Amino acid sequence: MNLRSLPVLPSLIVAAAVAAMIALGFWQLGRADEKEALLASYRNVPQDAAPVEYPLTDEGIEQNLYRATTVQCGEVVSKRDIVGTNSVGVKGWAHLATCRLASAGEGADEAEIALGWSRTPQGPDWAGGEVTGMLAPGGKIVADPPLAGLGPLAKPDPADLPNNHLSYAVQWFLFALTALVIFILAVRKKAG
Repeated sequence: MNLRSLPVLPSLIVAAAVAAMIALGFWQLGRADEKEALLASYRNVPQDAAPVEYPLTDEGIEQNLYRATTVQCGEVVSKRDIVGTNSVGVKGWAHLATCRLASAGEGADEAEIALGWSRTPQGPDWAGGEVTGMLAPGGKIVADPPLAGLGPLAKPDPADLPNNHLSYAVQWFLFALTALVIFILAVRKKAG
């Protein structure tokens, strides 16, 4: 294949696409390291760590995951029941309530509270109040002790958070290689 016979515009487009995919692959490798450091910090939260004030931003939530927190549920906005696991691994129902926080400042003014576990899907009557528990992904608070006469839910575990950035990096590198191979085969076929 002669370089002078390469089509200029398609070559530039493919080169830019391949370069972008390779850059995204390296970015994902960096994210894998960041995520591993974050997961290590979650695993290293002492069981007796001091409670934190409920974070009102996504960044604050991410930095304080798996720590104890306390909020005042001023009003229950909605309730839902989902499949859940209790503290000894038995499947059943997790009962959740979305609460309007009584002392919310700027930022988030609602929080989802995992009230507790039961064998039945019918949620309990619960009108709000003080909630103490562990901050879980998404800003959910898993009540500890459980509320409304429910049993304890399984505690959130950092081991449940995936670090799949390495596989994403491999995908981007394979996309780049595939684009390059397809381009070379197309040019050869056209020249042939």
